[in-house]
Amino acid sequence: MGGSPVLVPYTAYLRVYEPLAAFPEPERSHWNRYAAAGRVRTAQDELRQSLADLVPVPPVAVPVHESRDAFVAVVGGVTHICPWRTRLRGWLALEQVAGLLPESVLDAMLPPVVRRQAAADHEAWRERNPDARPWIRSATWHVPSGWFVLVSAEEREYEPAGAGESKEPLLRYRTPMVQARRRVARGLRVLKDTLEEGPLIDGLIDVGRWLEEFHPRSLVELDYGGLVHTLGPDRLAADCSAADMTEALAALRSGDSERAGTAYDRLTERWRAVRELQFSS
Repeated sequence: MGGSPVLVPYTAYLRVYEPLAAFPEPERSHWNRYAAAGRVRTAQDELRQSLADLVPVPPVAVPVHESRDAFVAVVGGVTHICPWRTRLRGWLALEQVAGLLPESVLDAMLPPVVRRQAAADHEAWRERNPDARPWIRSATWHVPSGWFVLVSAEEREYEPAGAGESKEPLLRYRTPMVQARRRVARGLRVLKDTLEEGPLIDGLIDVGRWLEEFHPRSLVELDYGGLVHTLGPDRLAADCSAADMTEALAALRSGDSERAGTAYDRLTERWRAVRELQFSS
């Protein structure tokens, strides 16, 4: 299944890559060997494996063993690691899915006995690992607006299909952790001073707390992931979501609420149109 050409087109990611020095032994040595081996794994590889786990009867809701795979980024001669941690992320996703699907559909996909066992396994694991957190966050059929606060238009990397090292298109932003944290803090100050409490502020607070869990010399990556196959080359080339968010915040800071609203509406309308694609046939 890992070598399948089938594309999973609907998930975007926010990732943290920590420097090797941030990992304790023996994990550090494992990731050092892993990076030296030069094996390139993609988000599509991870998603295909996750979908393969749902094929058996009963389905495997959460992997039995934690993944020893990771994404690797070498920047400025420093190796950075973003562990997949698919087992932990599977448990976290299972906690959220109950509110997203009708119970009858959920029971058909993941029988109650499977979900109860997964919940019990997670609770026992959390008792042994109370400080654990995922290095990856994901969103389906959109990129959350708050994620664009972390990055700037100048950090945008776009490669159409067939360009660069990969045959697949790529659209991502990478920024140093210190810069991402600074942008979150500044963005929150502006939003709290000018807007009522709401999902954008709540989401940004949550992301900011998550970022504080990692090494200060980490990298933060916003990756459109499989959405590049949904958007297509014209939309990808024209996408300026980070610039729209930057403009909206700058306008709010200067007191120009009309310009802020126009920029933010461009951003939200762009992603509303993408989310509607999930209902197309």
